[in-house]
Amino acid sequence: MSRQGFRERERLQWQCRRGMLELDCLLRRFLDEQYDQVSEELQAGFRRLLREADPHLHHWLLNRPEDAPEQYGELIRVIRAYAP
Repeated sequence: MSRQGFRERERLQWQCRRGMLELDCLLRRFLDEQYDQVSEELQAGFRRLLREADPHLHHWLLNRPEDAPEQYGELIRVIRAYAP
């Protein structure tokens, strides 16, 4: 992994640290286990998703994925598919 790639990964790891343990676990698991295997489009969506507020992420990822904006629909399905 290049130095830039390593820094990007560290930045994403930091952004996966949220105010709710459930989100930390879910987002970090996706980053560690699936991020490198998904398309560039889903990777970009994940980076955008990490800019959303915790209450929105909690609602979309853990309660009502159907309420998520359309731009996150496929990504949320993928993240939830790998939830413990």
